[in-house]
Amino acid sequence: MPDVLVIGAGIGGLSAAISLAAAGKSVKVLEAAAEVGGKAGTVIVEGVEIDTGPTLLTMPEVFDQILGMAGMRLETDAPIHHAERFFQYIWPDGHSLEVHEVLSCTLGSVEKALGTRARADLEAFLSYARKIWEVAEGRFILGDAPSLKSLVWLGVAGIKEASALDAWTTMAAAIDKRTVSPYLRTLLARYATYNGSDPRRVPATLNCIAHVELARGASAIRGGTYELIRALHRAAQRLGVDVELGARVDSIVVEGGAATGVELADGRRLGARAVVANADAAHVSGRLLPSSKRRALGDEAEPSMSGYCFALRARRRSVQDRAAHTVLFPVDYRAEFVDIFDRDRPPADPTVYVCAQEKSHGRAGWAEHEPLFVMVNAPPEPQRGARPPNVWRELELRSLDRLVRAGLIHADDEVVWRRSPTELAARFPGSRGAIYGASSNSWNAAFKRPANVVAAVPGLFLASGSAHPGGGMPLAALSGLSAARGALRTFESRGARQTPRTEEK
Repeated sequence: MPDVLVIGAGIGGLSAAISLAAAGKSVKVLEAAAEVGGKAGTVIVEGVEIDTGPTLLTMPEVFDQILGMAGMRLETDAPIHHAERFFQYIWPDGHSLEVHEVLSCTLGSVEKALGTRARADLEAFLSYARKIWEVAEGRFILGDAPSLKSLVWLGVAGIKEASALDAWTTMAAAIDKRTVSPYLRTLLARYATYNGSDPRRVPATLNCIAHVELARGASAIRGGTYELIRALHRAAQRLGVDVELGARVDSIVVEGGAATGVELADGRRLGARAVVANADAAHVSGRLLPSSKRRALGDEAEPSMSGYCFALRARRRSVQDRAAHTVLFPVDYRAEFVDIFDRDRPPADPTVYVCAQEKSHGRAGWAEHEPLFVMVNAPPEPQRGARPPNVWRELELRSLDRLVRAGLIHADDEVVWRRSPTELAARFPGSRGAIYGASSNSWNAAFKRPANVVAAVPGLFLASGSAHPGGGMPLAALSGLSAARGALRTFESRGARQTPRTEEK
């Protein structure tokens, strides 16, 4: 019988398993799918592998730390790939801006495209964003889940420090206050979508994302993001973690008020001293826990936005000098959020994101074509039911038209794979198709997000983008590390007295 059962082999689950195994615990991971990775997935089309999830890498030190627990290194086991042309942002009026991996190059690009005032505004804004990050990193991201009560105990000095988080202002308002260029405002507001939120409503605290990407730097994994997933899987196996694929968990066993194991769809019952759930919090509370414990995680949070995704086989000669990442902005960027969050419908005029995977990850495409991954912001699925398929088809056609008019693809380039929020919701129960877990569209969202240690169910821990500290690859990994820390503290407090009561049948 393992010390810990981990439900799900996404980034959070693998990170938790590695950390627990490195601490000497026996760990078994149960993954319903036929492959590891969760939302960081991949698809193979005619021999060419295409990432279908995250395409950017930020905070690489988090993954270097996790791989290091197994004697591995990011540099050698999932090396970073640097693109010559990183990001290109294009507006309908013809304005274009290149953003680089190195901040000094980005500032020069902003000055050339938008003027000296825009450069000065961006420098000042990033100084402001850095101060937010310096507080948020220690108080809200690297540590245990915060609470309003914990803020009180910080004292006057701590509360004054927390004021630097700028949580009482919206992200959009803080951007407008500090920048003049409408193009720079659009660029900075886009960072709200990095955790699926609305810049009109999300606290200005999230402006720290601009610091993380622009100042600290973003890059990509050579060969594709899934190479990082493979490295995490190898690290887990090196430490003796047993990863079982095709093993769907139907429920978490709770005995005497504590989590003591799981029941699987094939009828097996497995026992353990602790259970880590790498699943959407809504699925844990709504389906996996017994009815008596379904309020254990608190009220269900508003889901983040979703995304309609598809992959293209594009003629490589269509754009000779394509950037690794391209963003086509609409005429009215904020109208997109009105459609998604206020009207609960796909945007009439969407922002279109394109990842050219040969350029971004240095991976091979077809002989005369290259793989392009495209994502368009979209609302999550309704609480009940699903949207008609034609809704997503119409969104795809609008996006393809934008790409053709921008000269990024030819009209006859073929869509070789697609995934709607409806399909994402079916693949990840409880998610409603939300990519990043819960949205952050309120000043207290960070306090409402489920903690990694489920106080109401001893022995149960959460590790996912819907738990603390939130969505995105590095935050999901940190969620796994936090869940592992909580489990290890529990083991220490129980000592040798713990005797699991659920045996495998």
